[in-house]
Amino acid sequence: MFYEIRTYRLKNGAIPAYLKVVEEEGIAIQRKHLGELVAYFFSEIGPINEIVHIWAYPSLDERERRRAALMEDPDWQAFLPKIRDLIEVADNKIMRSARFSPLGGCAS
Repeated sequence: MFYEIRTYRLKNGAIPAYLKVVEEEGIAIQRKHLGELVAYFFSEIGPINEIVHIWAYPSLDERERRRAALMEDPDWQAFLPKIRDLIEVADNKIMRSARFSPLGGCAS
């Protein structure tokens, strides 16, 4: 399994507005296309104003297909401006779980 870990640093004070619009509109669109949401976090202690969400994919090809479908969705295109100006920095990485991970590990 491949895990996409997306981390956004938001503008100061933007977490409540970001979470509200994602909860009310964005997450349903994402789930429709991206599939398995593993976790959605916001910072409480440590680096402030951070959002982290993690999505699971069986393969990188499947991730690419699902992300392309999301980007083509008119509802997603209409939603993006509602969060775009709240985000200062975005970071994205793909991780694989170790064989002994509680999430289920890869064979190699």
